[in-house]
Amino acid sequence: MFMGEYQHTLDEKGRIIIPAKLREGLGETFVITRGLDRCLFVYPMEEWRVLEQKMKELPTTQADTRAFVRMFFSGAVETETDKQGRVVIPTNLREHAQIQKEVYTLGVSTRIEIWSKEVWEEYAKRAEESYEALAEKVVGLGI
Repeated sequence: MFMGEYQHTLDEKGRIIIPAKLREGLGETFVITRGLDRCLFVYPMEEWRVLEQKMKELPTTQADTRAFVRMFFSGAVETETDKQGRVVIPTNLREHAQIQKEVYTLGVSTRIEIWSKEVWEEYAKRAEESYEALAEKVVGLGI
């Protein structure tokens, strides 16, 4: 399980450090793709295969399904970290997430999310204001 919030900087070659605590669960190769809310999703290969199977079962006769699957998979890249724990974020994915320099890397249960600092701080501010209301809507959370 991935958890935690880490702040890093994109280097001149478009690389970020994946924190060691998060790297442990990723394995040697993993997938980065477009996420929701203007972030990137990072999946270990095992989790990616589960997600891929679920997507295969979606009805391709529905335009919304085709559009989502198309965007999700076309932005995906299989990658790995270098010896220093860095990963290159491709230009198209940096543009999707509006990443320019400062980034937040979040552990979110079965995946990692990568956010630009500005987008994450704005999102977190809005989400924090409704955190309790959101908790009430999640059935069976048991917190």
